[in-house]
Amino acid sequence: MNMMVVRYGDDIIVIDAGMMFPEAELLGVDIVIPDISYLEQNRDKVRAIVLTHGHEDHIGAVPYILSDLNVPVYGTEFTLALVRRRLEEHGLLEEARLREIAPGQSFEIGPFTIEPIHVTHSTIDCVALAIRTPVGVIVHTGDFKIDTTPVDGRPFDLHTLARYGDEGVLALVADSTNIERAGHTPSERAVWPRLEDLIRVAPHKVLVSCFASSIHRIQQVIDISEKLGRKVAFIGRSMVDNVEIAHELGRVRIPDGMVVKPQNIGEMDPRKLVVLVSGSQAEPLSSLSRIAVDNHRFVSIDHSDTVILSARIIPGNEKPIFRMIDHMFRRHALVYYEDGTGQPIHVSGHASQEEMKTVLSLVRPKFFFPIHGEYRQLFRHAAMVEQTGIVSGRVMLIEDGQQVDLTREVANVHGTVPAGRVCVDSGSLEEIEEAVIRDRQHLAEDGVVVPIIAIDKHTGRIEGLPEIVSRGLVPSDNGHELSSNAREVVLRTIESSNPDETADWSVIKEKIRADLRRYLNRQTSKRPLVLPVILEI
Repeated sequence: MNMMVVRYGDDIIVIDAGMMFPEAELLGVDIVIPDISYLEQNRDKVRAIVLTHGHEDHIGAVPYILSDLNVPVYGTEFTLALVRRRLEEHGLLEEARLREIAPGQSFEIGPFTIEPIHVTHSTIDCVALAIRTPVGVIVHTGDFKIDTTPVDGRPFDLHTLARYGDEGVLALVADSTNIERAGHTPSERAVWPRLEDLIRVAPHKVLVSCFASSIHRIQQVIDISEKLGRKVAFIGRSMVDNVEIAHELGRVRIPDGMVVKPQNIGEMDPRKLVVLVSGSQAEPLSSLSRIAVDNHRFVSIDHSDTVILSARIIPGNEKPIFRMIDHMFRRHALVYYEDGTGQPIHVSGHASQEEMKTVLSLVRPKFFFPIHGEYRQLFRHAAMVEQTGIVSGRVMLIEDGQQVDLTREVANVHGTVPAGRVCVDSGSLEEIEEAVIRDRQHLAEDGVVVPIIAIDKHTGRIEGLPEIVSRGLVPSDNGHELSSNAREVVLRTIESSNPDETADWSVIKEKIRADLRRYLNRQTSKRPLVLPVILEI
């Protein structure tokens, strides 16, 4: 959910607008986006959204924000192409104002002059931002690593960072993701030898799964496949979309006649095929997850197939990923994933400690703010910067919602603004209220009980015994006695009510709910959701 606001007077720019996937307790939630209450309260001051790169944790919230705040969106060519596809899905493209930017070409938004600076990362067209304000320059690194041998031959622009450092930088706002890794992050090219070895010796077809935004990784797999005489197929919506976009922009090179359509995979000699497939994090409905359980229309895992997971296992996803890998082993596939031994099949897109120090020494800011990471990572990044002694002013460890006042001389935390998460269903732009999440958690933990009572609308008498329907409380074959006693509770509640109460169904429902919940809690130590239903007959 990366998002930062820079404000000078009555002018606001937003840097990045990301989403995240929900944690396990957010039942039924598809995505989580930042709370933009502060921007809504200051909607007349918001001038633009400026994007550093096209990963979902930096652009995923753009459609949801533009549905409420239709401001210009600035981004590089590939980043805007990804945004354009998402806005089209939400029916927002026609009204959107998308402004393409390029490294080295400064542009102005209100009092801000912004220069994008090319950086290397795990996707393409990534930039840091040098934001010139009336009180000084702020450098925002975005996500980065310093790749000295990038696949596309476009190295990290250290010279421009050094130029700003010589001029004087008020504040550096820097990526902290890999602060716990010493040394340098390997180049993207480091994965080539291992990938080539695995594909060369593969006895059958090869499935390679990586992040769909890892265009350099995809290019290397295509190049290796061409070298070894194999054709390639692309499976998974995000994989197909991103490769199409990158190919249209000339950022992926695919030789003519090399691509196999998904529906033709079964006709191919498996020894001559590599399938690039999305779903490396074992998302429940992803292509790789469905392939692993033999539930995909075009691809299945056969005996002696090779599966290469060329992606990091994101913390929290370990269980579903290893469950997916188990399914593949059951089908006697040869499965390779990052195990920390030998040559890598995946490298990170984020800077390690020495690269962070390099950027810091070039920029030499007066103030420093670590961003992009868990609190422990921000803390360690701040501590490392303190130890270098390079920062002449303050190193400030701030959390979501904290507001910092910057002048030429001082930086101080000045209160907080609303910040947090907003849960949405991806099929709509509607926010899911916290109360709904709590109800879902309640249902998951304690179940639901529905007493159904039929009442004669002329006499007000109960017709027959109440019916008790329960889900998630006790197994149906063990619940006969509990249901029978619950009927008696409902009957006693109605019979003990006076005529005024029985005439007001909202009152009688509330009495049934309270009495039945009390009884069930005594019997089961649970507090199920009780929803009485009264039928007029």
